[in-house]
Parts: sequence; structure tokens; C-alpha cells
Amino acid sequence: MKKRLAILNEIFRISINSILSSKLRSILTILIIALGIMALVGILTAIESIENSISSGFSQMGANSFTIQSRGMRVNVNGKRYRTKNYSYISMQQAREFKEKFKFPADVSILVWATGASTIKHESNKTNPNINVRGIDENYVKTAGVEVAKGRNFSNYDLSNGISAAIIGDEVARKLFPNNENPLDKFISVGNGRYRVIGVLKKKGSGFGGGPDRSVFLPYTNVAVYFSRPSMNYSVTVQPHDPKLLEAAVSEAEGIFRLVRGLNAIDESDFNIEKSDNLAKLLIENLKYVSFAATFIGLITLIGAAVGLMNIMLVAVTERTREIGTRKAIGAKSSFIKQQFLSEAILICLIGGILGVMFGILIGNVVSMLTSSPFIIPWGWMFGGLLISFIVGMTSGYIPAVKASRLDPIEALRYE
Repeated sequence: MKKRLAILNEIFRISINSILSSKLRSILTILIIALGIMALVGILTAIESIENSISSGFSQMGANSFTIQSRGMRVNVNGKRYRTKNYSYISMQQAREFKEKFKFPADVSILVWATGASTIKHESNKTNPNINVRGIDENYVKTAGVEVAKGRNFSNYDLSNGISAAIIGDEVARKLFPNNENPLDKFISVGNGRYRVIGVLKKKGSGFGGGPDRSVFLPYTNVAVYFSRPSMNYSVTVQPHDPKLLEAAVSEAEGIFRLVRGLNAIDESDFNIEKSDNLAKLLIENLKYVSFAATFIGLITLIGAAVGLMNIMLVAVTERTREIGTRKAIGAKSSFIKQQFLSEAILICLIGGILGVMFGILIGNVVSMLTSSPFIIPWGWMFGGLLISFIVGMTSGYIPAVKASRLDPIEALRYE
């Protein structure tokens, strides 16, 4: 064992001396390997940063959530008509019961539409008749991915008592309260009622239908009284605290809501569960193709580096023919010569691999800084890069090492 360790130590020492004796060639080879690994690790680290940024951004927009909605009547392709077992709508009692029974680590919010074409007034100012009025609870702000810029959110007291309070969107606030007038504690007219403004939402950007910027939010208990109509249809939105538990939360929610709806085991669910993370998944799915392309490009670079290293090692064998002959003449075995040249190639690749991984992580995390994502250390690609470097060293150094080990000592000593 000691003899084997001594041989390995000697091989390592000779490899280091050989690398240092040809500094320029060694540095160029190391840089070629480092660039290949840096490209591979850097691009994949950057893509991982972008994926995290997309997931985080869509989570803040309420993307990692799902909504329970009524199914109502539906007709299948065979022309057979099916009705729901209970009701074609979700009642306030059912929404409340689900919220109480759902003990999964998640935020649960209740939503009901009051009207989609309302004119909101404040003194002489009024909006166009295109404002959405919705009834919400205290968790809607979290699940919808909106923020209260001024004032406060609804409290349990507001909801329990159905008080006449309102949270308004940014566009509504600018229309009713021009010249930077503070909307808080001012009264607005919504339908036939007067509501005190307790909060203003942060600007979100107007999408289809105006979004939250063109909306007024009231306590859903108030909407149930003052915007009452037959069969008011409520919906429930659930956002798990951990986005990875989305599928588990969907399964748990379906089971509990079936109990709330009074369905038997053989009955089909008479409600829909719609997940809102499809866009985020689509973007991340497309990024996978970029990952494949980046991996392919990095591997092509490494193949080029392997060919270059093999050529350099073959040149080194030719240049050191007399040295190899001398060592064989004084008793060095062919296996020792082969191990020496193979270890040189592996050592050069590992040095290049370590540098490539370090620079790749740094360059990839520049994207993390730009996207305000946390610093990422891709452990898998870190060890993968070093493994690839080792494989490149083995494959590119094997042929030159075998050639060196097979040299005839007599012919080698006579080589000029």
C-alpha cells in the first residue's frame, strides 16, 4: 500500500513539474477547458435564476393558486345533457364552510361579483360605466397578488359586520381624486350605497377587463346584502404557502369541497378547479429548450477542448521522447509512463474545470442580481462540471498516454 502511494505521489509530482515546464501551453489548455465549463455552468445557472424569478413573480401575481368555481350545466359531444347534483352555483354558506374546514397550509379567499359595469362617483367626479365591483374577504389581497399602497386591508370586524367600506383600484382613485387628493376616509357612491374608502391598491397595469386597477372591492358580506340577487355565485381561491404543494392542495381541496357539496363517493364533482400557474409553467417549459441548447453548445465546446488537449498531449509525447526512453532505460514500467501522461491530462482538465465552475457560477449569478433573485449555487452542475472535466481528461489523454507507454526505449534514446 505504501509503495502504491509512493508511486502515485511521484506520478503527481512529475505531472506538476511537466505542466509547469510548459506554462504557456498548459495555461492555454486550461483556459480552453475553463471556457467550456464556464459556458455550460454559467448559462444553466442563469436559466435557473430566470426560472426562480418567473416562479417568484407569478407567485406574487397569484399564479401559484387555484380557484374553485361552479360547473353549472354542461353538454358533452354525444349530445347528452348533465346537470349538477345540487346547485348550479356556489353559495356563501358553502364558501364559508370550505374556508373553515380547509386546514392545509394555504391562504383561502372568497370572491363574489357584484357588477361588472358600474359608475363610481365622488362629489362631482365620476368614472366611466365600466368599473368592476367585487365582494372579497381579508385574504383576497394575498391570493390575487395585489398590494394595498395606501390605507389598509379589510379586517375580520369589517367582514363580520358587513360595513360599508371600500378598497379602490389605482385607476379609480386617479379618476375620482385628481391632483393627488388623498382618497382615504372619503366617501364614494357605488350603486345606491355610500362607502368609505379605507384603502387604495398599488398600480398593477390594466389587462383585459381593466384588472384590479379598474375595480372597487367591498366586503363580500356587504355585497350579499346590498347587491343581492337569486343564486349568487361565489368562488374560492386557494394559494398554498409552498408552491411545490400545489397539487397536494388541489387534491385536498377537492375532497373537502365534495363533502361541503354533499356528494357521495360515486358522484362526479359538480364544480371546477382551475389552476392559474399554466403561463408560468409554459414559460419555464420553454426555458428547458434553452437549457438543452446551452448544454449542447457547452458540450460541443468541451469536445473541441478535448481534441485540442489530445493534440497538445501527442505533441508533448513527441517532444519528450528522449525523456521517456531514459526513464524506461533506468527501469520505469510502461504502466508508470501511461499513468504519468494520463494524470497530466486529467490534472489540466480538473484545474480548468474548477476555474470554469467558479467563473460560471459568478457569471450566472449576474442574472440573479438583475432579476433580484437569491444567489444560486448549482450543486448538481458544479459536481457535474468537474466530472465532465475528469472524463475529458481521461478520453483526451488516453491515446497519447498509450503511445508514450509503447515507445521502444532504444529507439526513444536515439530520437533527435
